[in-house]
Amino acid sequence: MPVRSAYSVPQRLLHWLVALLVFFNLLFPDGMNAWRHLVHRGQTPSPGDIASANIHAYAGIAVLLLAIVRLAVRFSSDAPEKPNGQPAFLHHIAHVTHVLLYVLIFAMPVSGIAAYYLGVDTAGSVHGGLMKMLLWIVVVLHIFGALVQHFYFRSDVLRRMTIGESNSRKSA
Repeated sequence: MPVRSAYSVPQRLLHWLVALLVFFNLLFPDGMNAWRHLVHRGQTPSPGDIASANIHAYAGIAVLLLAIVRLAVRFSSDAPEKPNGQPAFLHHIAHVTHVLLYVLIFAMPVSGIAAYYLGVDTAGSVHGGLMKMLLWIVVVLHIFGALVQHFYFRSDVLRRMTIGESNSRKSA
């Protein structure tokens, strides 16, 4: 089977859907935070507070389900080759970053579910603290790496994941 020159449409859609939902929950955790503070103070959350917390929870559950599908698609499909002309340590950094992203994309929703639906306070603290910080760091590294590959190394990695086009396809 020939190696792909770009990511498939399902791979790209899953990547960007997960990215959108992760950013949504990272940028707008206020509903869940408000609900959590009310519950911890022994107060009853309003229907609006519960609805806001549910939106955060449902987005997280969607991330988990899409990540499962994404992993299944990834293992059943070929990925494009690594870009040429880059130092080996960059490929290693990219690999570690991707592994950390997958671990966090699974761990964040699981810890959120444990906190919100099962009442595990430690899971909520880790979810909203250390894991959230690590996810921000890894997401920023991932974006920075994609931009460095695109602008500094002039690789086609960013085009492969956005428009599904690679240098090998353009030159063919």
